[in-house]
Amino acid sequence: GPRFESELCRALTQHTGFEAVMRIRCTRGMRISNFYGNFFVRGTDLLALPNCNSDSVFAFDLVHDEANVTSSVVTVQSALLYTSSEGERRIRVVTQAIPVSSLVSEVIGGVDADTVTSLLAKQALDIGLKTNLDNARIKLQQACVELVRASKEGDKPRTISGYAAPPPMQQHQPQQENDTKPIPANLRLLPLYTLALMKNVAFRGGTDIHPDERVHAMHRLTGMWVADSKHFVYPRMFSLHDMGPSAGLPSAAAPDEDDISNDKVAGRDRIELPRLLSLTVDRLASNGLFLLDNGLDMFLWVGREADSAILNSLFGTNSLEGVEMSQIKLQTSGNDFASRLQAIVSALREDNAPQTLTAKVTIVREGDHGLESRFFWHMIEDSASFNGGTFSYNDFVQFVNSGGQGGPPGPSRGPPGAPNMPGQGGGPPRPPGPPGPPQMGQGHQGPPPPMNQGYQQSPVNRGPPGPPPPMNRSHPGPPPPMNQGPPPPMAPQQMQGMP
Repeated sequence: GPRFESELCRALTQHTGFEAVMRIRCTRGMRISNFYGNFFVRGTDLLALPNCNSDSVFAFDLVHDEANVTSSVVTVQSALLYTSSEGERRIRVVTQAIPVSSLVSEVIGGVDADTVTSLLAKQALDIGLKTNLDNARIKLQQACVELVRASKEGDKPRTISGYAAPPPMQQHQPQQENDTKPIPANLRLLPLYTLALMKNVAFRGGTDIHPDERVHAMHRLTGMWVADSKHFVYPRMFSLHDMGPSAGLPSAAAPDEDDISNDKVAGRDRIELPRLLSLTVDRLASNGLFLLDNGLDMFLWVGREADSAILNSLFGTNSLEGVEMSQIKLQTSGNDFASRLQAIVSALREDNAPQTLTAKVTIVREGDHGLESRFFWHMIEDSASFNGGTFSYNDFVQFVNSGGQGGPPGPSRGPPGAPNMPGQGGGPPRPPGPPGPPQMGQGHQGPPPPMNQGYQQSPVNRGPPGPPPPMNRSHPGPPPPMNQGPPPPMAPQQMQGMP
C-alpha cells in the first residue's frame, strides 16, 4: 500500500554509504564488550557494514578493562570509512569525552531513561535470540530493579576487585526504608518503559503472535534510534472526540524544543496534538474516538456511541454498526474535522528526512474482536494473561520499589475486554504526557506472592516445573548454586572422635 511505497522510496533515494567499515576506540582501561545492530564483526573494535545511511543505528557496551581509570574523562571515538554514491572514499570521525565520577549519585543523575530503554531493548533482543524470551524478560526486569535500587541507596563506598559496586542484597538498607524513597526524577518513567518492553510484540509470550510478526518487531527494534524506540515501546494514544479547536493546526506559540519532546506539537509545521492518555482501557469510552500511534502502525478506535456528526465527517456514515469495515475509508478532506485529523496523522510521521513516510491507519470498531484484540496489545498498563504480561503498572512499580522482592500476580482472567464506560475506571486521572509512577495503594490489594530471587520463574504456571532456563552470562545477579562434586576427605584428627 502507500506506506510500503513511501518506505521503499525513502530506502532507494536517501544518501547511502557503501563498502563501509567502522572502528570504535576508547580510553585505556575501558573496552567494548558487545556491539548491537546490523554488521559483521571483523575485529574486537572493527565492524564491516555493507552499507549505512542516516537510519542506521549501532550500540555497544562499555566496560572496565582495568581496576582503575586514572583519567578524568573516558574518551570514545568512532571512525566511519565509506564510499559515497559519487564513488568518493570518505571518512567521518566522531569523538566524545565522558566525565568520570566515583559517586553513584552523579552517575545516576546523568542517566537518561529513554536512552537506557533503547539500549536495554537491544541487549534483551540479543539474549532472546541466543537463549529464549523468558531470559530476555528477566534481563529487562532485573536491570530496572537494580538501577532503581542503586539510585535509592546513594553513595556508598564499596569496591570489589577495585570496581565500584552496589552492596549485596543481604546488606543493603532496610527494605521498608527503600520502599518509601522516591525514584529519582530522571528515572521515574523507567519502570513504565521496562514494563512496556516486556509486553512488546518482540518480547511478550503467548501464541497469538505470528512468528513473522515477532521477527519483524525484533528487526525494527534492533535498528531504531532512541526517539523512535520510545514511541514503539510506549505508544501515544490521543483523544480525538474532545480535542480543542487548535488541535491539528499549526501552533501559534514560540518554538520550544520541549514541546516536541513532550508530544505537544509534531511535524515541520509544528502541528498541535490532542490530549495524551495513558495506555489503559479505563481511558477508553464508548462515546469517543482514540488514535493510537506506535511509530509504525496507527489504530483509530471508534466507540459504539460516538457522535454521529464526527462519524459522518470521517467515514461518510452516521454509524459503523453492521457496516463491512473493509469498505470503510478514512476521509482526509472535505470538512474541518477530517482535515485536522489528517494534519495530525501526517505530522506524526514527519521527521528531518526529505522523504516523509505515509502512515497506515487501521480503523477498529468497538466490539470487533479480531482487530480490537490487536489494539489491546498496546494497553500495557493493564494486567493480561499471556506469559510475561501478568504485571499491571501498579504491580510492577511496587515490585521495583521493593527491590525485586516477590513476583508477578497470578494469571488474570484474560486480556482486557470491552472498554469501561466513563466513570468506571479506577484511580485518579493522570496529567497529559507520559504518565508517571502511580500512587501506591491504588489498584493493588496487597503484595505479590514471593518468588525466588535472581533468575525468576515464568510469571504464568503452565504445569509442573521443568528444568531451569539456560544461564546467560550477560544476565546480572549471581548464578544458582551448582553441584561441586563429593565432599573432600576428612582429616585424621576429625575421624578419631567418630564411632
